[in-house]
Amino acid sequence: MLSDSTARDRNIARARLQFLANEDPPAPIVPEGIRNSWQRSKYLGIGTDEVVVPYQPDYDRESRLVRAATPVLDRLEQVLAGSDACVIVTDRKGWVRDRRVGEKRLSAHLDRVHLAPGFNYAEQFVGTNGIGVALEERRPNVVLGTEHFNERLQNVSCAAAPIRNSVTGRVEGAMNLTCWNGPARTLMAALVQEAVADIERVMYESSSSHQRALLEAFQQVTHYGDRPVLCLGQDLVLANSAATARLSGDDHRLLHEAAAELGHAPRTRKQVRLTGGETVLMRCRQVDSSAGTAGYLLELAFTDHPGDQAGDRTGSRSRSREEQGSALPWPLPGLAGTDPAWNTVSRTASRCARERTPLLLHGETGTGKSALVRAAHALTGAASSPVVVDAMDPRAADAGTDLSAALRAAPTGPGRALVLRNVDAVAPEQGPAVARALDAAAAQGTWIVGTLHRAPGVPEPLRRCFVEAAAVPALRHRLADLPALVDCLLRRVGAGVEYAPEVLPLLRRHDWPGNVRQLNDVLSKAAAGRRTYRIELRDLPPSLHSAGGRSLSAWEAAERDTLVQALLEVDGNKLLAAQRLGISRTTIYRKMRAYGITLPTRP
Repeated sequence: MLSDSTARDRNIARARLQFLANEDPPAPIVPEGIRNSWQRSKYLGIGTDEVVVPYQPDYDRESRLVRAATPVLDRLEQVLAGSDACVIVTDRKGWVRDRRVGEKRLSAHLDRVHLAPGFNYAEQFVGTNGIGVALEERRPNVVLGTEHFNERLQNVSCAAAPIRNSVTGRVEGAMNLTCWNGPARTLMAALVQEAVADIERVMYESSSSHQRALLEAFQQVTHYGDRPVLCLGQDLVLANSAATARLSGDDHRLLHEAAAELGHAPRTRKQVRLTGGETVLMRCRQVDSSAGTAGYLLELAFTDHPGDQAGDRTGSRSRSREEQGSALPWPLPGLAGTDPAWNTVSRTASRCARERTPLLLHGETGTGKSALVRAAHALTGAASSPVVVDAMDPRAADAGTDLSAALRAAPTGPGRALVLRNVDAVAPEQGPAVARALDAAAAQGTWIVGTLHRAPGVPEPLRRCFVEAAAVPALRHRLADLPALVDCLLRRVGAGVEYAPEVLPLLRRHDWPGNVRQLNDVLSKAAAGRRTYRIELRDLPPSLHSAGGRSLSAWEAAERDTLVQALLEVDGNKLLAAQRLGISRTTIYRKMRAYGITLPTRP
């Protein structure tokens, strides 16, 4: 005679097969939460015979969630040693961040189904599973054996619960306990919720320590004056009335980004352009707690004075005109864009070029740092182009392999500009000599510019060489400029090159990790290979139709390209594409999801 659990598993398995074979909802014997998840999984076209999930090997292994979970996982790992159980922590999006397994056989099975750090087990990729359902429904759940949507997961059972931030209530991740099917599976829910409570307690203690440190720093500064003061932490914003009256939530974000960079610039103060066009002078101090960096304390000084006497109408009108002018676009020759962040860095570069102020430009590769320097330099009326010396390849200046010698060999004087690329690549032992070479060039009236990926990478001897620093925004942060950028770049390709209306929405969906340089390469190749007078969707590379978050093998890239090409040829009709490729429509859906293909398709 079958045990109750065995009979139940068989009934659930039979109900699942019936649900997959017809359009009826799952049978009432299936628990409500599992029924709902099955229906979501079937609607998404989740595969039932293989596990295909995104992989992201590079992630923050020192995040607050991971730090809070580590001592709890360490304790559970000792308790579970030799047992057929495994504990897993994921972030709020389902990415597995840590895993501890009690036995090798279970570990090998979890590796085969990709339930390992770096993989994503959200419901949208795997279908019904403990992690996915817990994050989707924001509550604890248990998924037993045959209740899994994917057959390869049905020999294990799992219990999962969301991990919440006790201060904000936001879901930060999930804890999952997985074991082979058996009698012990009924105890999993209690065990996993106990582990979640421990992680939430550690997170609260850490957050509480940060908040106490921020509050103490805030009270010390605000006790002696009424100047605008802002304290910014990960989950806490403190502001006195003078700051609250003049700052918005977007201003808080801008100031937080500026504060994270300020400690690496030579000045202890920094001007920041706010969302409304106002400029504020910010003095920043990092606030530390026993649990690490808590946040930043900002003392602010606005450049205008709203408290001036009302009778000073002339001064008010003058300031108003200045503020309006500062918010207007600042076009530079050969460049395009009106995004506030781009506008700010364009103005800063133009002013520094005009005043010969040494400038440090930082931003991701391909954002246009060199183009910005050339345009700002040209705006001064200079006849010569900037001389560029790359710290990673000093021989480009034909001065041997010594970087300081390459800089000294560059032409100097009024009307000249000298750019040191990859400042962060300057070796520590070369720092003093390079600094002297830059100072000597600046003394001759040369405009000195340094560029690098991140401002914190400036070597100590070189920080004093750059009086001002400015960030060049990534393309994904200024997508409003995309139409103007596309038009500008296509004009470089050739007169009369146009693009179809549906091209721009597709370009907007891309992250552009290579920024403007990547956009220029894509448009140039599409224009060269276009079949009509304008660029169509089919002229864009297949990779642009994919939003996958992991690196693909050569075989996977070829499969993705073939799938994209087939879909484009049939105007996005998945059924026709499946017939042409000799695969099922379900496989089309699964492959599109696995590769993140985002074609503007029709059903």
